[in-house]
Amino acid sequence: MTATVRVFRPVKSRTGYWERLGLPGRGPRLFVALEQGFVYKVYDALAKQTGIEKQLLAESLSISPATLARRAKTGHFTSAESDRLYRFAEIFKAAIDLFEGDEGSAKAWLVKPSKGLGDKSPLQMMRTATEAEAVDELIGRLEHGAIV
Repeated sequence: MTATVRVFRPVKSRTGYWERLGLPGRGPRLFVALEQGFVYKVYDALAKQTGIEKQLLAESLSISPATLARRAKTGHFTSAESDRLYRFAEIFKAAIDLFEGDEGSAKAWLVKPSKGLGDKSPLQMMRTATEAEAVDELIGRLEHGAIV
């Protein structure tokens, strides 16, 4: 009698975080997308995914209402704007991971002021790479049990 060994082979989910945003998570395809500028529907998907009103999201990423209207018409963001969108998407993904997949808690955390960020919310800290890095570092400290 021989034993049958079953090997677990995970199936790649079609509803993964990056796929829902319409973005590659890493690698050469991401670099090309950033260089060419994200299509406008990435912004729509990010707003929907986070539950943040589009105007507030744009303000948090230093995209003026007039610029946002132009991007909606042209259908593309600039490389610099796309970089800010991606940076925010990475922070939101890290927050989801921090809350063990609980997107509701991640969304709530994004808008709540934090002592670790000088009483600003993570959403208020998305204007520059340095501010976003501070949010990412805070997430790292929280993952390791730091109380802030």
